[in-house]
Amino acid sequence: MTENLTSQLADFVVAQQLEDLADSARERARIVLIDTVASALMGVGDPNSARIEKLAMSVAGPGKSPVVGGTGLANAGAVLMNGYLINAATVCDIHDPTRCHTTPASFPPALAVGAERGVSGADFFLAFTLGLEMAIRVGMGSNYPAFRANGWHSPGVWGPFGAVTAAGKLLGLDTLQMRNAFGLAGSQSGGTFAAWGSPTVKFHQSRGALSGFLAATLAETGFESAVDVLTSEDGGLYRSCSDGGRPDLALDGLGVRWELENLSLSEMPLGRTLQSVAIAIMSLAGTAEVRPATVSHARVALSPASHEMHETMPWNDPFHARLSAPYVAAVVLADNACGPDQFTLSRLADADVARYARNNVKVVADGSLQGDSAVVELELSDGRTVRESCSEPPGSPRAPLSLADVREKFLAAAARLDRSEWAERALGRLERIEEVPTVDGELVGSLP
Repeated sequence: MTENLTSQLADFVVAQQLEDLADSARERARIVLIDTVASALMGVGDPNSARIEKLAMSVAGPGKSPVVGGTGLANAGAVLMNGYLINAATVCDIHDPTRCHTTPASFPPALAVGAERGVSGADFFLAFTLGLEMAIRVGMGSNYPAFRANGWHSPGVWGPFGAVTAAGKLLGLDTLQMRNAFGLAGSQSGGTFAAWGSPTVKFHQSRGALSGFLAATLAETGFESAVDVLTSEDGGLYRSCSDGGRPDLALDGLGVRWELENLSLSEMPLGRTLQSVAIAIMSLAGTAEVRPATVSHARVALSPASHEMHETMPWNDPFHARLSAPYVAAVVLADNACGPDQFTLSRLADADVARYARNNVKVVADGSLQGDSAVVELELSDGRTVRESCSEPPGSPRAPLSLADVREKFLAAAARLDRSEWAERALGRLERIEEVPTVDGELVGSLP
């Protein structure tokens, strides 16, 4: 291998074969794949997904490239649409150390290229898996704390590298083409936390998928790009977006230790921190004396960073409600549940829940808390106080979702769309993806 980091990563991607994957990585990637389609199914019908569909039709037009649970579009439009669907319901993956959602970038280009070229399920699965790994690896090399301190949002900056990996692998790019593809992907990286609180943070992921798809497609023609878009002294992303990064971490254990095994998945349509809030409340609600009528006040403690993000978020639409600590606390306490039904427009319009969120829920910052930890204290009407904490919700690498868990998530999402019969067939194919002869729209419930 050469010393150039971008070239080393390109060399690795081009050389990898399915048999090179560790068994544990392969099984984890299979679970992530099923979870990805389930997450996209949950995004069908989201108001902002409909807006992205209008954009996709406008810039790309109709076509036959599969869209999860929807009607096919031209390739670029399908990539945009699928990228948004996967994260629309705030229920897709995240790599906690880099705060990067990897599946919205890696899956759409793999599906678009795979379906167009009629690739095998095994080739599709390898491309998807490598896409996950590259988005994570490139993000790890950035030195995330310094990267975040500069205001950058990981999915928009590092997501394109996952996308270009998945598309480039299926396009059969050689090592020089793949290096150029990485350079083209990095030239389109972007997205900052100025967008926090708006659906644009999700568009970062959708646009990142398209950036990688365009980069791989252009590189296939022989178009040239930066020699090392990551560590170049003048304009390399690690210097421009961070403090020079830790390039050694991008390569550490590459091909031996698969970082995709450290992806966190979600059972609830919430950010990780607010899942901790919901879990703590439902744990308390399991006791006989804790019911909405018996709880006079709720106090939710979050880490300072999470408090800043979630304390004052309004809940006037499903997108914002999933990020609002007061609303989440109020609706979970009222329903003793946290799923899609808690974020419908009709549920958001409930005056009693809104009143309780405004008047009876207090969200505070606690400097002793870190990451996604949350502490909930409920003051009961008889004067007693009960307390519960959650340091991390289920789905983390330490408490991973199983194949049975993501199967349940998939079937529940399909049932909401009245697609249960198709879902059983699709699950069987996704669980044995390496045996699928040809990737097509049926795999994801795309309509003719």
